Amino acid sequence: MTDTPAPQAGPLVTGSEIARLAGVTRAAVSNWRRRYEDFPTPNGGGVNSPLFDLAEVRAWLDKQRKGQEASVEVQLWQALRGVYGDDMLVGLVHVARLLAVEVPGELPADIVRLVRNLAESDGAAEAVSILAERFTESVRRAGSDQVTSSRVVRAVRHFAGAVAPDATLFDPACGIGTLLLAIGPQRGPRRCGQDSDARSAVFAQLRADLTGHTGVDVVSGDSLRDDRWTNLKADLVVCDPPVAASDWGREDLLLDSRWEFGTPSRAEGELAWLQHAYAHTAPGGRVLMVLPASVAYRKAGRRIRAELVRRGVLTQIVALPSGTAASHALPVHLWQLRRPRTPGGAVTSVRMVDLTAVDPDGALEPDPDQMVEVPLIDLLDDTVDLSPGRHVEDSHRDYAAEYQALRRQLTEQARLLAELLPALAEGAGPSSLDGPTVSVADLARAGLVEYGDPEPVSISDQLDTDYLQGFLRSVANTRRSTSTSGTFRLDGKGARLPQMDITEQRRYGAAFRALQEFEERARRVAELSRDAATLARDGLGNGALAPEN
Repeated sequence: MTDTPAPQAGPLVTGSEIARLAGVTRAAVSNWRRRYEDFPTPNGGGVNSPLFDLAEVRAWLDKQRKGQEASVEVQLWQALRGVYGDDMLVGLVHVARLLAVEVPGELPADIVRLVRNLAESDGAAEAVSILAERFTESVRRAGSDQVTSSRVVRAVRHFAGAVAPDATLFDPACGIGTLLLAIGPQRGPRRCGQDSDARSAVFAQLRADLTGHTGVDVVSGDSLRDDRWTNLKADLVVCDPPVAASDWGREDLLLDSRWEFGTPSRAEGELAWLQHAYAHTAPGGRVLMVLPASVAYRKAGRRIRAELVRRGVLTQIVALPSGTAASHALPVHLWQLRRPRTPGGAVTSVRMVDLTAVDPDGALEPDPDQMVEVPLIDLLDDTVDLSPGRHVEDSHRDYAAEYQALRRQLTEQARLLAELLPALAEGAGPSSLDGPTVSVADLARAGLVEYGDPEPVSISDQLDTDYLQGFLRSVANTRRSTSTSGTFRLDGKGARLPQMDITEQRRYGAAFRALQEFEERARRVAELSRDAATLARDGLGNGALAPEN
């Protein structure tokens, strides 16, 4: 009796791919999954990224006549784009107001009709969520960091963990409210937000009201220059702040009390946002902030990083997977700070997590070899480099094997070095250049030498190249090529060579060539020596190595 082979599974698609197939947003696909009991069940993937059988999806779309013609949401988006162009936020505000208070305002009649049709079929909350997602997607395709990507939101939500129903949340650069509204339960927490773009702030507030989030208060204004929440102390501050903005207000805020860890330079606006967020934490409160990877190592921010570490308020830095940010594929970091409840509540180590090799849509829980607890003292060196990748890699190094390999290489290179040094006898008298000589310029005119890069070379069998270049580096010729400031610049045209027959040239050339190889090998030995000494010192200091008995 033969076994019947299992039928081969067809291609699987994600929710995003279904959205593209049907010409709708991912929010619409999520809505279909909730509303329609016959929507295909996942055939793979995880809870956060389910996969569906493509054939089943196509059959369901055909049955529901989804994707057969432009959906209401697509028609609405296209109509808004035609009226508002690049100023889509104004259009979104007008639509949200219509959904909230049933006042058409400045909206054209055809858009009012489409908005009401969408709200009737999907509900006002779903309608505003769909439009917010379409706006986010359009901004992402344009390569802008104006809004927070869904991957960043997922990462912040994961590392924020459970949020108490009575918690106070704050986002000082909330944009259209994506991150602020995604953290914690929908009802219960008090949510406060601020954004410098008044349109974004208004839309964020309307979005919160329409989606049933309670206790939300979003205001407009520049958080750094005009903090509208001066007395707010939050349990959790989340933020995806503007990056690379040198005009963040440093000159007006030099003596601001928020710079508890040092006044940021013009180039370190991100550290201004980080300290602003920390200033708004209650005792025991946390900050989760998305920052460019360069904030962890830039020279200008070294002093502030050191103070954050020294004071024990920096608890964790996560290098998120490449592709997490909306506008580029470069990795970003998620910094976590916590204000101690008591004077003795500061941390003694910082957890470093490196997820850069992980799928941006995959699991975010780090494996043991992707994280390490680094004692504060080990971070407080001359650079205060807080890049997770560096510390995770160092923690999993096999110091003993690496040190033994370096010792073997060094021993072998030192042996070869001694063999390369040529045997030289006592010379016959004065400098070779004190006798009959010929200039390199004359040799070039005679067609024996060509000026190469960086040194002249022989193009004739009457002249040995090693002999030529060896004497060019002699003391007499080097002195001619050195300026009064001590800078060496080879002047091949003015250099002179002793007159010798080709046999004698080759004898000298062999010695010069051996010396050149000796110098190159010596540089390699010096490099290995530095590496071995540095590794040994680090290993002895961190306990990975110990002196032999």
